[in-house]
Amino acid sequence: MKIALAQLNCHIGNFETTARKIIAAIKQAHHAGAELAVFSELAVTGYYPADLLEQEAFIRQAEATIQRIAEHCVGIAAIVGAPTVNPDERGKRLFNSACFLCDGRVTAIRHKSLLPTYDVFDEYRHFEPNTEFQLVEYNGLKLALTICEDLWDDQPVSNRFAKAKLYRTSPMAELSKLSPDLVINLSASPFSYNQEHWRKHVLVTQAKEYGLPIVYVNQTGAHTELVFDGGSCYVAADGSIPVELAYFVEDFRVIDTEHIVVSHPPKQERIAKIHSALLLGIRDYFGKMGFSDAILGLSGGIDSAVVCALAVEALGADHVRGLLMPSKFSSDHSIADAVKLAENLGIRYDIVKIHDAVDTFGSDLKPLFENRPPDITEENIQARTRGILLMAMSNKFGNLLLNTTNKSECAVGYGTLYGDLNGSLSVIGDVYKTDVYQLAEYINRNGAVIPQNSISKPPSAELRPDQKDSDSLPDYPTLDAILFRYIEQNQSAEEIIAAGFLRETVIKTIHLVNKYEFKRFQTPPILRVSSKAFGFGRRMPLVAKYSV
Repeated sequence: MKIALAQLNCHIGNFETTARKIIAAIKQAHHAGAELAVFSELAVTGYYPADLLEQEAFIRQAEATIQRIAEHCVGIAAIVGAPTVNPDERGKRLFNSACFLCDGRVTAIRHKSLLPTYDVFDEYRHFEPNTEFQLVEYNGLKLALTICEDLWDDQPVSNRFAKAKLYRTSPMAELSKLSPDLVINLSASPFSYNQEHWRKHVLVTQAKEYGLPIVYVNQTGAHTELVFDGGSCYVAADGSIPVELAYFVEDFRVIDTEHIVVSHPPKQERIAKIHSALLLGIRDYFGKMGFSDAILGLSGGIDSAVVCALAVEALGADHVRGLLMPSKFSSDHSIADAVKLAENLGIRYDIVKIHDAVDTFGSDLKPLFENRPPDITEENIQARTRGILLMAMSNKFGNLLLNTTNKSECAVGYGTLYGDLNGSLSVIGDVYKTDVYQLAEYINRNGAVIPQNSISKPPSAELRPDQKDSDSLPDYPTLDAILFRYIEQNQSAEEIIAAGFLRETVIKTIHLVNKYEFKRFQTPPILRVSSKAFGFGRRMPLVAKYSV
């Protein structure tokens, strides 16, 4: 069978644009001689529409869009992901469904069984799990329609899914009893650099275990913090992957299951993929919200330099503006590094000294401080003064403020609320400091964009004389290794200590992570590139008593 894999970037709730894209892809597939076009999970609404699914008008629009798309399925069939209404009033109101469109109408609907309730996913909030298993017959083949985790569940008793109680084996085990010829999987699988190989492992394992070829179609694009990398593919029954679509962009491919032509995109290493994910995240956040211009503070340090370079690549130099805000503690080389970066990138930049504003705050607050000695309060006043200036520019000119805090700093509370933690989008809030350095080197792979001094000098907030990050924190390689074990791998303090880290360092680090949850609760959305980003995927109580 000739099948078109249509890997699209859909905009949540933008039914008109989505319908046009899907219809155009169906026409393209038909023109190329395809018998079937396959789209991603919840393609009609975009993934994930969250509580929009509770709005009656939203569901009616989704239903109307599916009917409109179906009218174009004459001489070709399509499988499109969409929410459908559950006729049984005893369950949840909706199913997460794969709609089979043929002969100008919806001829079959198959529902998702395993509803993820872990990390960023909460599908059981809105959907009823499927408990009945049927194939779809088309052009002489029996097709098993699956949706995302229905195929991925390689552990029959996984507690990560809201499962129907009426069966105890996986959906694939149930479907395999019906002797399908081909498995179709509609997916919405977000990118994470430390789990990307697991996805392929599951696809390969399932194909080999059941002896069935798999057509896997994932979406691409970004929806706020979630970045979807695409990578749709055809997996042969022997577990080989002869056809793979591009990553981080829309792609379209017609395959003939009887005569497979091998095709793979260029291979990307881990840092290159993180780079691509962040670019897509920035571009879609601005584009889908209707904004075009960004502003950020430039300190001369590596974090703001990396964010600025990413923003320019994503949006264009004419759409990025930098603001340099030196204080009396700012070094001459930091200002020079920031200016050099702006010139290298070709962006507009302005310099506003904050000495007078900080002194005015100090003078006004002096009688209230009752002659108490200077401390972190005065340091935070500097950060908040910068935050005020950046937000003023954002308000006046309509530029969205980009936050430049990295994951290491965010984890241990090394940032000032309403100061350097301001922003509409946190670009590198899921990137550890050690990876920020690697991103800088990658950005400079074809020539010096980020000044070498910004990369090589010891990191500092420059809020007091001769300040360095190492005054308050462990060295970043050690800190990041502890944080990764605690945040991504959920290891306890004793497990981390047993791995060879100093007890005092581990206890202090975990204490800081737990202590500053309230700060992270107030930060902007963070582009997710790991398996456990701060935000919706890591929901911790603010006032809990943590044991370390």
